[in-house]
Amino acid sequence: MSNLKAIKRENTSAGSNNKLRSEGLIPAILYGGKDSNQNISVKKKEIQSLVYSDTFLSKVLELDIDGKKEKVIPRDVAFHVVSEEPIHIDFMRIVAGKKVILEIPVKFINHPDSPGLKRGGVLNIVRRKVELKCPAENIPDEIIVDLAGTDIGTSIKISAVKLGSDIVPTITDRDFVIATVASPTVIKEPEKPAEEEAAAEGAEGEAPAEGAEAAAKDGDAAKKDDKAKEGGDKKSEEKKPAEKK
Repeated sequence: MSNLKAIKRENTSAGSNNKLRSEGLIPAILYGGKDSNQNISVKKKEIQSLVYSDTFLSKVLELDIDGKKEKVIPRDVAFHVVSEEPIHIDFMRIVAGKKVILEIPVKFINHPDSPGLKRGGVLNIVRRKVELKCPAENIPDEIIVDLAGTDIGTSIKISAVKLGSDIVPTITDRDFVIATVASPTVIKEPEKPAEEEAAAEGAEGEAPAEGAEAAAKDGDAAKKDDKAKEGGDKKSEEKKPAEKK
């Protein structure tokens, strides 16, 4: 559990909040439980690494507000539209005995122990987070999915995941799928049988023969034209009158 120091803030105007941000603080609000809402601020450098993690909105933190410690859960973060820096955070008090609904990230382990993945299968993640109803004092950081023994065609459903005591998914009408081990996406072209290869080679060899046959026909036609021309020349010589002396 991470411990954070928080500072009470009395002034909540936009100008005051901008001044806090320029000083390296993030304005925040704490609500929930029997106590009234409280305006606070936290140091950006102490929480920045947590804000960008997948588990931030389901992570239990301990806030130290002027010496008073409270367990809280971040419920919302506002980011600047240009810089994408956190500019406001909502924290909710954890009240023992109460249940909260949170989206818990899914973590997959033992990839090398999956026969399906070893054979080139692909892990197809259907849900990266699962919404759970948890006791406020028993919130998991993540849902662990063990891939050991999974083969191609395996569907990993929520019923196969070990959840903590009194932790249940909010979807109760079906045993939904979290991930599958699918077949490889790249399919190799099957090799051609030897007979087909021989036939293809034979077909390729016939092309030059057809070309030669066409050339031969062109040659015969040319010879016929030459003979016809030669015959015509002889006839014209026979009809030509003798020169006068």
